[in-house]
Amino acid sequence: MSDRSNASPEDRDASPATGFSSGMELPTNRISYHVDGGIELFGKLVSWLWIVTLFVVLTNVVNRFILGRGSIGVEELSWHLFGTTMMLTLAYAVVTDSHVRVDVLREKFSLRTQAWIELLAIVLLLLPVLYFVVDELIQYAWRSYLRGERSQAPSGLPYRFIIKSMLPIGMLLVAIAIASRALRCCTLLFGFPRVYLHPGNSDGNEKAGS
Repeated sequence: MSDRSNASPEDRDASPATGFSSGMELPTNRISYHVDGGIELFGKLVSWLWIVTLFVVLTNVVNRFILGRGSIGVEELSWHLFGTTMMLTLAYAVVTDSHVRVDVLREKFSLRTQAWIELLAIVLLLLPVLYFVVDELIQYAWRSYLRGERSQAPSGLPYRFIIKSMLPIGMLLVAIAIASRALRCCTLLFGFPRVYLHPGNSDGNEKAGS
């Protein structure tokens, strides 16, 4: 059981509207539950590409250093797969909160204060920046498609627009994950959207604070 006797009143009653205290993670609403679940499932499926990437890298190493017949196409395919997997799993890191944070000051704040900081940063900084980033990356990939861009190497891979398209797709998924995070902050701070206690985990957040 956690010792809440020394907690501040704000920590003990972080959100009267939701019933969640600052000792717990952000509450989930119905929208965020489904959005986060979809992104998490997608991230887990895409993560299997790491095995494919590893196989391609090992194939390239064997061909080049053992058989003495390296392939530029195989080498390019390895970093195409690496880049694709990285971009398409960034949103998973946001949803699972496993990305890098600077927690020197953040850990000292109550959950409500953390939620306010995150919400303002998301609405005023992250989402506007991501909008311009995604818009520019879409144009970047589209220009590559129109030009029929391919590798400059004679035996390199064609259809360079495919790998470039992973950039806006990955950033768009990040934007969706961050918007979902903002909704969870709103649930804690304002009680809207309402807390969603999904079946089988209706008391999960209560146990987290015990």
